Amino acid sequence: MNDSHALGLASIRDVEPDYALRCTVNGLPVELDVDPHETIYDTLRERLRLTGTKGACLEGECGSCTILLDGVPVTACLVLAPQVQGKSITTIEGLASVTPTGGRTLHVVQRSFVDRGAV
Repeated sequence: MNDSHALGLASIRDVEPDYALRCTVNGLPVELDVDPHETIYDTLRERLRLTGTKGACLEGECGSCTILLDGVPVTACLVLAPQVQGKSITTIEGLASVTPTGGRTLHVVQRSFVDRGAV
């Protein structure tokens, strides 16, 4: 029991239920429960293990967490997970093309990152 419960106070998680999120990530349907205050950055990295989305500043200034949301670049650290309900997300991992043999061909952005040693 945490101190807030000892004082008879409810935590936010006691009051606000998880939110049922349904969206598409890199072309695949995703359905999971998220905290209403969770950012899509946290959802992508922690729940979906898509670690290509980086979080250098976590204030929307640096752009390292940029994703495409319905084709528009947004900073994932400033977007709450419930805001992407029904939308399509593309991360850096999702830019690669699948070859006829089932392999992957890097997108020009991915190739540039590799060529220049970007993380």
